[in-house]
Amino acid sequence: QVQLVESGGGLVQPGGSLRLSCAASGRTFSSYNMGWFRQAPGNEREFVAGISRSVRSTYYADSVKGRFAISRDNAKNTVYLQMNSLKPEDTAVYYCGADPSLVITIATSRMNYCCWGQGTQVTVSS
Repeated sequence: QVQLVESGGGLVQPGGSLRLSCAASGRTFSSYNMGWFRQAPGNEREFVAGISRSVRSTYYADSVKGRFAISRDNAKNTVYLQMNSLKPEDTAVYYCGADPSLVITIATSRMNYCCWGQGTQVTVSS
């Protein structure tokens, strides 16, 4: 399995942007679909965006569609989340996860993902 380390979070004003990174260890990174999730206090961890191992497919939660973009660089073992037009309701701890099931479809349930990192805090506030 891979080990994941998220970074890039911080405090940003509404309308601002952040780019999150998730660095993976291990030689099998390119075999995993990858996903970004977030968890706000008192809420369950929810799906934000996912990308297939081939980089051909992406999928977004309706709440972030058109504002966030997921990408990956398999040569660098890294997946990214570019977040634009941030809103206060985007405030959460953001996690990346790896789907080891080898299915083609990008899963949206956290139960399909493993190997969570420690998360990175994103706070959107004026």
